[in-house]
Amino acid sequence: MDPYETVDVVVIGGGPGGATAASTIAAEGRSVLLLEKSPFPRFHIGESLLPYTAGVLEQMGLLEPFANNGYVPKCGAEFTDRTGSFRRVSFEDQGPGRHHQTFQVERAHFDNALLEHAQEAGAQIRNPAPVDELIVEDGRVVGVRYRHEGETREVRAQYVVDASGRSGKVAHAFGLRRSVDQLRMVAIYRHFTGLDEAANPGERGDIQIGNHKDGWVWAIPVWEDTISIGTVMHKDTFRRHGEPEQIFDEHRARIPRIAQRLEGTEPSTKIRIETDYCYLSDEIAGPGWLMVGDAGCFVDPIFSGGVFLAMVTGREAGRTVAAALEHPYRTEQLQASYESFYKTGYDTYFRLIRGFYDYKFNFRQYREDLPDFIEERHVSLLLAGDFWSQGNALARYLKSERRWDTFAPFEYFYGCPVYPDLELLERVEMGV
Repeated sequence: MDPYETVDVVVIGGGPGGATAASTIAAEGRSVLLLEKSPFPRFHIGESLLPYTAGVLEQMGLLEPFANNGYVPKCGAEFTDRTGSFRRVSFEDQGPGRHHQTFQVERAHFDNALLEHAQEAGAQIRNPAPVDELIVEDGRVVGVRYRHEGETREVRAQYVVDASGRSGKVAHAFGLRRSVDQLRMVAIYRHFTGLDEAANPGERGDIQIGNHKDGWVWAIPVWEDTISIGTVMHKDTFRRHGEPEQIFDEHRARIPRIAQRLEGTEPSTKIRIETDYCYLSDEIAGPGWLMVGDAGCFVDPIFSGGVFLAMVTGREAGRTVAAALEHPYRTEQLQASYESFYKTGYDTYFRLIRGFYDYKFNFRQYREDLPDFIEERHVSLLLAGDFWSQGNALARYLKSERRWDTFAPFEYFYGCPVYPDLELLERVEMGV
């Protein structure tokens, strides 16, 4: 093995969280090496973005170029069922000052653009470069061993940011990950081409979420002529019913408005399956390391929060590491603040989904049973990504329900990372 190299920060994983963390750190003038196990571009699920993601892209200087990439505009979400009845949430209901439109994207294209941005910011990118193990000395992570171009290599760093997604390098190394048993789900999905949105009975570009007695179905137009379809069910349902392709075809056919939208399309990718995908870690930061996005937690994709949470935690992790390198005496405080930030976002998102699942995937019933003081604006805001707001009545209600507790007790972090001034104003107006 060659002598090891040294950088300020190693980032494991080149998805949205890792790429955002790397670009943030590099922009602070620090040396950063990003290691990604797969050649890019590569297929990935999670194609529907939240409106708050548009705000993050704007802050990164990427909104205008991304808006010109041909991505499908998304202005709302439709919730429908087997009877064909539906309820639409419009992102215009957020009120003034926020982005009311975001995108549906093909992740291979979107993720690759974010990775290129990290490289342009000054990060070193190596892929394929799978990380085999963490290097730990005296209880602190001080680097990683990885493979690249047929060689095993070693790099030392003051910090390792784990954005490795489900691989969870840090979580698995230290035994930190636990499953969320209430959300032990299976997703079966594929893409279809030949899409003609003239057949869509709803609003052009909307994500559709259809519920039935055994689960739910998503429909996301990722290009003008391509749509992503996924069927999600409890693991026991998956085990009881036939072959994956048979289950997929039968479940998607249960939702008339999605079936109508698919008229004239044909499959363009193979069937893919994800199982047991909901998990969390109660420790998000430790000596020499921080987790970002899916490396620490993964929540059911029904409300499309994954990319937003990955990017915003990646950016916050990058800022935390840069500050800790500049002010080592503040490291413990900075990491504790980051952990609260991370958990607050994921906790809010977990609660939103747990409530939905308690209503057997029926969003319309879920919405109708919410207390009267929760306005349509609060629902639109939370579905848009308003996870760190103390002034959002729906978020406060969800946090008051102990049956939806997920993490071990922690201190909430309040202060929106996308619209801080608006969140503060609303907090004052609400008297909280």
